[in-house]
Amino acid sequence: MLGKLSLAAIPLDEPLPLISGAVVVLIILAVLAFITIKGWVPYLWREWLTSVDHKRIGVMYLTLGLIMLLRGYADAIMMRTQQAIAVGGSQGYLPPQHFDQIFSAHGTIMIFFVAMPLVIGLMNFVVPLQLGVRDVAFPVLNSVSFWLTASGALLINVSLVVGVFSRATWWGYPPLSGLAFSPDVGVDYYLWSLQISGVGTLLTGVNFVTTILKLRAPGMTYFRMPVFCWTALAANLLIVAAFPVLTATFIMLLLDRYLGMHFFTNDFGGNQMMYPNLFWAWGHPEVYILVLPAFGIFSEIAATFSGKGLFSYRSMVWATLGICILSFMVWLHHFFTMGAGADVNAFFGIMSSIIAVPTGVKIFNWLFTMFRGKVEFKTPMVWLVAFMITFVLGGMTGVLLAVPPVDFVLHNSAFLVAHFHNVIIGGVVFGAFAGYAYWFPKAFGFTLDERWGKASIWFWVIGFYLAFVPLYMLGLMGMTRRLQHIPDPSWQPLLLVAEVGAILVFCGILCQIIQLYVSIRTREQRRDLTGDPWNGRTLEWSTTSPPPAYNFAVLPTVETIDAFWHMKRTGRRPPVEPAYEAIEVPRNSPAGFITAFFAVIMGFSLIWQIWWLAILGFVAVAVVILIAGWSTDREHEISAAEIAQMERAG
Repeated sequence: MLGKLSLAAIPLDEPLPLISGAVVVLIILAVLAFITIKGWVPYLWREWLTSVDHKRIGVMYLTLGLIMLLRGYADAIMMRTQQAIAVGGSQGYLPPQHFDQIFSAHGTIMIFFVAMPLVIGLMNFVVPLQLGVRDVAFPVLNSVSFWLTASGALLINVSLVVGVFSRATWWGYPPLSGLAFSPDVGVDYYLWSLQISGVGTLLTGVNFVTTILKLRAPGMTYFRMPVFCWTALAANLLIVAAFPVLTATFIMLLLDRYLGMHFFTNDFGGNQMMYPNLFWAWGHPEVYILVLPAFGIFSEIAATFSGKGLFSYRSMVWATLGICILSFMVWLHHFFTMGAGADVNAFFGIMSSIIAVPTGVKIFNWLFTMFRGKVEFKTPMVWLVAFMITFVLGGMTGVLLAVPPVDFVLHNSAFLVAHFHNVIIGGVVFGAFAGYAYWFPKAFGFTLDERWGKASIWFWVIGFYLAFVPLYMLGLMGMTRRLQHIPDPSWQPLLLVAEVGAILVFCGILCQIIQLYVSIRTREQRRDLTGDPWNGRTLEWSTTSPPPAYNFAVLPTVETIDAFWHMKRTGRRPPVEPAYEAIEVPRNSPAGFITAFFAVIMGFSLIWQIWWLAILGFVAVAVVILIAGWSTDREHEISAAEIAQMERAG
């Protein structure tokens, strides 16, 4: 009746996961109790949980990403502490089995449930506003996409208290992820949480490709789009092309585990090396799915805070498209040591070096944008400077690893861990934080506190270098990654330095929490009444802060790049009281939330092989989607009089 599920699934004999899970459950219950006592449930249901407004969905994506960042960081500090103390005769405080779950969960959460929600959240909030349109192409589908992502995140956290998580790393290579070496449900938690969230991400890709190609303000040709829209287009094209590969790969691994098939075994016609081939055929484009939107964010920030247009706009666009194409031609550098041969390794080594060229173009474009500009070092601009220094260093180590003989020496070492974090933290995380600081006043109508924002940057940057530069050194000294116990005592001093760095990063996170608290407390003094606190250049700054549900009372007409800047320079801003017309906006829909509810039930049932409940969950999801798809009452009209009243009030 309950498949593999029993009371033995609760880890009563392992205090750490039990305590961690209990803390998470208590926090959730406390938040729910607080919301209920305050009487906020109807408001949250009406304005957020069932909203299909792209701006609110973007904020919810960002909230999910920031919450999961705390979970992912908790895993990181636990690993770093274990390695700092488990040296020589000391065994530390994490048993090997638990340590393996932690590093697998850390990678999975940080890539799929921190980095992805942060960049998708910013794209959700900003892209329709920059395009001068009222919403994405498929608003209800946008809500479903978010809630499926949240479902996957919930399933991973359920593994804290019911069962275990995967011990096969965040990429789940067979045979380690096969039944022979992972007979428990850990790998199943990994596979089903990513399958469900992956469907949501793929739907997001379809939605945004359609939005950017088909919904743009009058006069906004492709080469008048802001660079962030170009990078969003490239990232979502990669999502549409790459995520089906990951989905198919995971389906084959699930068939191996559930039905005894042999896609990824070394007998009965299978091939274990096909899994890493397929995984990284998705995995390397995924790196650029994450970092390309960050490049777009920094392009907007560089232009705004330098007081001048982006240097060589067209070269930035072509560099973006070049990266989009080249990202599918470098995946094999992730396993140069597989024995593919010198010719194959040489090709992928050369391509891995070539992809650094368009990235270098972007760095020079940002530098030349700042050159002779009137640079204002607000928090987003300081993030840009920190990013350029950090990302260039990470890129240099990437080019080094692109040389196959070097990779043979450094493969699977701590050097590789340092390089990967160098580009992901220095690129994606710094970019997401820069975008968060830059567009926060547009989302909420007041600016963030600059002092705490800059303090967080200093802690993040110093902490980052202290945490990961020692790993470069340790990798060159021979330390491999994922060590639960450190056999060489001479490595401990550098590991202690890395531990200090991780603590400073936590101080940076605390500064950001304090910044948000202080900013909310003092929001009346920092209120943005103009809609344009940074003297921006693109269309999102032409509407009020926060924007109304319909974004623009009158759709703007675009005549050049940096449309809003051009309007301000030429005095062609909309008249004070234009002739308003009625606007149709999409109605709220509970389809996303309800779909997620049944998707969690279905995923949990598939993990524990409760087949009857899995079938019911699948049927319920299908019914909800069909009802939502066949609904004809999808929009409601805001009259011209109501719009005029709201615009006067705004």
